[in-house]
Amino acid sequence: MAWLRWPPDAEFLMWLQIATGFMGALTLLHFLRVLGRKLGQVPEVRTYFSPKGGCQEAIVAELQKARREILVQAYSFTADPLTYGLVDAKKRGVTVEILLDKSNEVERYSDLRIFLEQGLDPHIDAEHAIAHNKIIIIDQRVLISGSYNFTNQAEGENAENLLIFRGHPELIRRYRENFIQHKSHCKPAHIREGEFKDRRAA
Repeated sequence: MAWLRWPPDAEFLMWLQIATGFMGALTLLHFLRVLGRKLGQVPEVRTYFSPKGGCQEAIVAELQKARREILVQAYSFTADPLTYGLVDAKKRGVTVEILLDKSNEVERYSDLRIFLEQGLDPHIDAEHAIAHNKIIIIDQRVLISGSYNFTNQAEGENAENLLIFRGHPELIRRYRENFIQHKSHCKPAHIREGEFKDRRAA
């Protein structure tokens, strides 16, 4: 066969160089796409569903990757893996800002007490009938949102959805601006002793 001849002729060498260059280009493109995803530059949306569909695990994994900033808006917060994911991020030097619905000050199962004890300085958004957002913004590159509350019930019992966006800078910018707008009318959180309510019992 002609391609087995040695030394190879000029035409064979030309096609070998073309093939090698093509494979090198594909390898480089793949590497750049992987790097872009890690840096949040390539548009990507991941979807999760509960109960027990990996929502909580996915959020914890994103919190562990945070390096500079985590912004949280939540209606209810009772899931310890997420709570301590934020505590750990704070200990690593990440700026963590948390805005919660006013019900957390009287909710028996809220993790507000843990946030206060760990020095995370959560704030309460009492400007609205319900502050019903479920949003986490990480390093201005990752946006987590959906119906999924940051609670044990959402993970193990409820039918919920969760979306994780990367590589959508304009979308993330708008969500971050909305966070800042809500933070402007928030007040520091306090446990309102003697007014505890049991939302689950209700």
